[in-house]
Amino acid sequence: MIRIEHAAVYCSDLEAARAFFEKYFSASSGKMYHNTKTGFRSYFLSFDDGARLEIMSKGTVSQKQLPDSLGFAHIAFSLGSAEKVDSLTEILKNDGYKVISGPRTTGDGYYESCIEDAEGNRIELTV
Repeated sequence: MIRIEHAAVYCSDLEAARAFFEKYFSASSGKMYHNTKTGFRSYFLSFDDGARLEIMSKGTVSQKQLPDSLGFAHIAFSLGSAEKVDSLTEILKNDGYKVISGPRTTGDGYYESCIEDAEGNRIELTV
């Protein structure tokens, strides 16, 4: 069986990114890894269903131009119901995060919203 083991994203503020995923998506963080030779730091975040996200920081990494750049475009979280999508979207909006779209039913039948985290990464909330 093949499955995606984890996805990874670079962050400029590693601790803020960790707090974001812990607060809004109930992530559990592992211990920070720090390579003192390269300055690389990372946390593996685990979610209830076993999915993992590695958040990483390194001073030499620069910002890419989102959303129209090559590479991964967003990460999607299935919340289980339209009501939960609506609720979390409203919570994130009230906490100052930018809502890009929705909540809405898309042309291909998904009920979703899309927000930006503090660093401009797109987070899709779906049923």
